[in-house]
Amino acid sequence: MSDTVIRVENLSKKYVIGHQQEGKSKYKSLREVISNRANALSKKILKPADKEIYNLELEEFWALKEVSFEIKRGDRVGIIGRNGAGKSTLLKILSRITEPTHGKIEIKGRVASLLEVGTGFHPELTGRENIFLNGAILGMSKAEIKRKFDEIVEFAEVERFLDTPVKRYSSGMYVRLAFAVAAHLDPEILIVDEVLAVGDSAFQKKCLGKMEDVSTNQGRTVLFVSHSMQAIAQLTNRCILFSTGKIRFDGYTDQAVRLYLTEPKVLDAQPAYYKAPLNKTENHIAWAKVHTFDEQGLHFWGQHITFEFALNITHPHESLWFSFHVVNELQQSICAFWFYDSQAPFRKEAGKFILQCYIPKFRLYMGSYTLTTWLLERRSNTLLEKLTYICPFEVTMHGTEREEYEWQSNECIYLEDSVWKII
Repeated sequence: MSDTVIRVENLSKKYVIGHQQEGKSKYKSLREVISNRANALSKKILKPADKEIYNLELEEFWALKEVSFEIKRGDRVGIIGRNGAGKSTLLKILSRITEPTHGKIEIKGRVASLLEVGTGFHPELTGRENIFLNGAILGMSKAEIKRKFDEIVEFAEVERFLDTPVKRYSSGMYVRLAFAVAAHLDPEILIVDEVLAVGDSAFQKKCLGKMEDVSTNQGRTVLFVSHSMQAIAQLTNRCILFSTGKIRFDGYTDQAVRLYLTEPKVLDAQPAYYKAPLNKTENHIAWAKVHTFDEQGLHFWGQHITFEFALNITHPHESLWFSFHVVNELQQSICAFWFYDSQAPFRKEAGKFILQCYIPKFRLYMGSYTLTTWLLERRSNTLLEKLTYICPFEVTMHGTEREEYEWQSNECIYLEDSVWKII
């Protein structure tokens, strides 16, 4: 029991949400505000019990409901789940930013939280001053902060701007300094939300390495929230999966990730792209689709998949070229496909042409992906259209035992087992 640093028992958090009544705009003129206040005052005097004076309908929303778990010293715990699952609410409660509605929390040790860019920073103070301010908030003495100061500055790479007010920092500089302070001032418990997504890929790797060092070599506890399953798998040895404010799974990271990727959901966007034809009159991509295993954006590893693109050609040309890449969450190209056929009909006549790229066994590792497309005229090297972040879909390995399978590298992998067809 002495190794338990966080104990959560029957934790619940309720919010009261106000909805504007139909037909009543929340944006009013000054005249309307004064008139409504006068009417409300008169109604309150004449009819104190009349509730019609309120313009809002109230609804109770439970962000967390009866959540219980324990975390041991030195654990690296991932917190995952869809948007609105309750992850950030939990971290705010653990960081003592907000109070729970019900339940009990016991925390042993000093907590450093990085929940938003520049959490705990004063915008008018310089980077140097904010380092000492954050250290004091964490309970560090001035001597302790001075001992770690050079290490923090070196990690954050903001030495040139150390005496500049942080309100003039970019979001990347903000998060570099905020993470450096949180990770280096000797917290027993480090809580990190999705904020690392603000940094570039090199900084993200640097932060993951630091968190791994803090937990593995220094025996400190890390709670890490991310939508990047690759980062979760790399850093954590245990994962808690949240769904609609409750714990759906608490156990090994690989099992939690598989459940997360197969969790029934409504994607933020369907695995398709459409563009109104009136907006474009030149050669362009009218629409694109990804026919995944269940047609809802979830694809099972090793199953066949079809990528489909509609080309609207108004000016045929003999050197028209089309290609697309499958891109991961860090916008790194994982695999690329291109279509070039000297006899393709869209090089000789105008019209709408549908290209289908069929892959018998699609074997990308589990994760979230989008497409990037190019339509160009190769002879003059003219880019006609490039689309990015379209057709989101996910690949899961749920039910597939491939322990020897390695994570994809950051280099683009060209897959040859594809079959193209023009409709």
